[in-house]
Amino acid sequence: MATGGPQLYAIAAHRGFADALVAGLIPRYREDGFGLARLTLLLPSRRAVRNLTEAFVRASGGALMLPRMVVVGDLDLDESLGLLFDTLDDAIPPAVDPALRLLILARLVRDELAADPQANVPGEAALLRLARSIGETIDRLLIEDIAPDRLLDPHVIGVVGDLAEHWAASTRLFARVLVRWQVECDLRGGTDAPQRRNRLLRLLADRWAASPPLYPVVAAGVTSAAPAVAQLLRVVAELPGGAVVLPDLDLALDAAVWDALGHAGAPDGADEPVTFGRHDIVTHPQYHLKLLLARMGVARDEVAPWHRAGPSAAPPARSRAISNLFLPPVASTIWASLAPDDRSLAGVRLMASANPGEEALAIAVLVRRALAVPERRVAVITPDRGLAERVIGHLQRWGIAADDSAGRPLPQTAAGRLLLLLAETWAERVAPVPLIALLGHPLVAGDDGRAAWLDRVRQLDLALRGPRPGPGIAGLHAHLQNMRRPDAALSAWWDGVGLTLTPVLMRDAPLPLAEALALLVEVAEALCGDTIWAGADGRALAQFVEEWSAAAGDPALADTTVDPAELPAMLRDALDQVAVRPPYGGHPRLAIYGLIEARMSRADLVICGGLVEGTWPAAPSSDPVLAPAVLRALGIPGADFRIGLAAHDFAAALGAPEVVLSHALRDSGGPTVPSRFLLRIRAMASDRIAIERDAVDWAQALDRGDRVSPAPRPLPMPTAAQRRVDIAVTALDRLRGDPYQFYASAILRLQSLDPIDADPSPAWRGTAVHAILEAWHRAGAPPGELVPLAEQALARMSAHPLMRALWQPRLIDALLWIEDQHDRLTGEGRRVVAFEKWGKLTVRGVLIKGRADRIDRLPDGTLAIVDYKTGGPPSGKMVADGFALQLGLIGLMAEQGGIDGVTGTPTRFEYWSLSARKKEDGFGWSDEPIREGRKRSGVARDEFLPLTLRYLDEALDQWILGSDPFTARLNPDQPGYADYDQLMRLDEWIGRDRSGDGA
Repeated sequence: MATGGPQLYAIAAHRGFADALVAGLIPRYREDGFGLARLTLLLPSRRAVRNLTEAFVRASGGALMLPRMVVVGDLDLDESLGLLFDTLDDAIPPAVDPALRLLILARLVRDELAADPQANVPGEAALLRLARSIGETIDRLLIEDIAPDRLLDPHVIGVVGDLAEHWAASTRLFARVLVRWQVECDLRGGTDAPQRRNRLLRLLADRWAASPPLYPVVAAGVTSAAPAVAQLLRVVAELPGGAVVLPDLDLALDAAVWDALGHAGAPDGADEPVTFGRHDIVTHPQYHLKLLLARMGVARDEVAPWHRAGPSAAPPARSRAISNLFLPPVASTIWASLAPDDRSLAGVRLMASANPGEEALAIAVLVRRALAVPERRVAVITPDRGLAERVIGHLQRWGIAADDSAGRPLPQTAAGRLLLLLAETWAERVAPVPLIALLGHPLVAGDDGRAAWLDRVRQLDLALRGPRPGPGIAGLHAHLQNMRRPDAALSAWWDGVGLTLTPVLMRDAPLPLAEALALLVEVAEALCGDTIWAGADGRALAQFVEEWSAAAGDPALADTTVDPAELPAMLRDALDQVAVRPPYGGHPRLAIYGLIEARMSRADLVICGGLVEGTWPAAPSSDPVLAPAVLRALGIPGADFRIGLAAHDFAAALGAPEVVLSHALRDSGGPTVPSRFLLRIRAMASDRIAIERDAVDWAQALDRGDRVSPAPRPLPMPTAAQRRVDIAVTALDRLRGDPYQFYASAILRLQSLDPIDADPSPAWRGTAVHAILEAWHRAGAPPGELVPLAEQALARMSAHPLMRALWQPRLIDALLWIEDQHDRLTGEGRRVVAFEKWGKLTVRGVLIKGRADRIDRLPDGTLAIVDYKTGGPPSGKMVADGFALQLGLIGLMAEQGGIDGVTGTPTRFEYWSLSARKKEDGFGWSDEPIREGRKRSGVARDEFLPLTLRYLDEALDQWILGSDPFTARLNPDQPGYADYDQLMRLDEWIGRDRSGDGA
């Protein structure tokens, strides 16, 4: 390379950075012997090392000794700095472990908030989130070489004084925590990772400046504008045989436009202390490169164009179009007068899909079609990990294995999810939902006995349908024992599972985090064995547990405890920071990248997905700790700076030979706004941009099935033998109101399942009330004993405390009314002759059966039929129309001797409701559906039983002994259950069927 002055080069976007770089390095350094192996390449990330290695392999054409590649800088601070600094480690304090640092910061935040009488100390999970935000802000200051005492500058103090109170309080909290953290680091002899990196880079730069290395050094693709990085790059550019190669620096951009980008590190006069001016165009893709050059002390005119191009280069006109595309608003007025070549985006297509699902399938179609061409490489770039997962799933239908190089958050993997489910089961005291998810997890009981294990899990699933049982192992055991049909084998199996879970479930009080992690690991291994640590996700989880256990065991955290209820949120936040990246094994010509992973990559076809506002670019999010004005006063890039980086990533992707830019018109939240980058392309290229329709048409056709006509209204016609079923007294109303529901329940014998952990249903509440009243009557209805019996019965039913707290007070109030009502009626001469007693009645060969809630003997010897209702009773009109016949059927049974021990003629038909009274406070009231006195609806008393028998005969004639179809929703205006709406496909015909308004 040429000598004299710093050696800086730029590779235009259309050339393809990695391939163009390798194309120039190989002939320059490939000498006889070990020429290329003597070269040291400084690269921004491990992904860049992988991309460049692949580029060397493609370009070598044979055996090749690769140069030494060292990672020196990236926006991701977790990237290793490589082996280059091994000899320098002793001179610089080690970095504090990230997990330990986070936990100590959380402790410091807790101490500071506890000392402030006006502040509230949140739980551990919220403390860790706040500590993580403070740690990230500290990193931002250190990366920019901003000392903590800068917060005391008069200019910064003046800015803080003008802020809202919450920002001022946040700044004060940050300053106090930062000072205490620095003291903690000094006591430990450690430092922050960004500060250590800065010192390493500066030490290396000083050594190389004083004594240049004997081997050539080239820094390639490093775009971080951190001052320490900029200093090292300046030194490398001046080394003998050294050079700095920048990606996508626009050397053709007009000088006036370059100047219009703003200060970019150059103060605006002696009175302007800030690095970033208010009018800087930080969202421009060239802004951060201008900032880097400014900090290197190099003008753009000193950067030369790279002399080689890669094999997958796009036409040179592409770079000119990209440069014009991102012109600032004032300069973009020249779009109207641009020559066709200067706005040409030949090879770039826009693709609009209806929704993200269609977008993912259309992208998969493009990938499938491109891979059919030999040696054609494809890259899908998107910051939307959900979209990437969908694309990977769609590619599996063609047997194409693809991996998301950005990785998956650990909580979304099998191993991470299991640990979280175990923590949730612990936190919620064996709540049904996390418990069933845990026991059915694919890693649990993964041996030869898994089939039998899953059978038990399904049985437990069915047993836990309905309201949540009492908390803990004992609560669930009691629930299984008190089931209507207890299963001894299931109870024994659960006892064994409960014994496995005991180490965590026996601990309710806060405990040290290290101990909590140890208990989780103990139970996880008992459930899964060593399989939980297998695979990439298992190894990542093992490393996480090891690091956090060691950090939590630090003596400085001895008094730090965590409530088990906080564990799920705390672990989820921590696990979200761990990305599980796939090993090699996907399709060799396909890559799916995030924005950072895509840097320095190259492909023949690049598909950019998720190009909507809020995704690419991401919505700017302000620092939660320091106000934007404070950051600007300190000289730290604001939130919009990230938009400029996203724009640079987009510009680099546009440099591929063939590019498809994809976005969805709608998402789950409504219409989307296309990315500002797409809007610029449409404005500049106008009708000259190609539209990709074929892939969208294929995507729609792939998932488009044959048109299916809406289902007609069901009219099942069972045989005469199938119709001859018994009728429950509660089912006659259903038979007359909605024959299809009777058909599904009584003939098909289909029963609906309650959801797991459901709210108490009317049926459940009714069962509870009937059990309480039955126990009370069996005890002789002693005065004052109904409420204690109710409390005992609810306890035996293992009702969850929250459910009892919400429902039990209303129930107790209603039961007190029943007790008063019973005492009053007893005083008037009424006495109970039957309660919760089964009866039967045969009418024309059909058995009618049911249970009488209560039957009283009146003073005149006649009977009163009582039906308890936890909700409101049926109206008199419903009874008169034949849609509420339970009282009448029980009365017919009693009249004809169908209930043992009961004889006489019913003359009163009463509903005793436990619901709220209509005209006064309290719960509990009674009513008769009898039309007498001032009542205008109902049935005459002497017609009650004959009318019931007539309606019964009509039902028997039509459906049980007749041949009428069991029509769905025969009387749609009548209230009923929705248990079978999906079975009858109600929504498909209720609005279309002309008879949908009733027959």
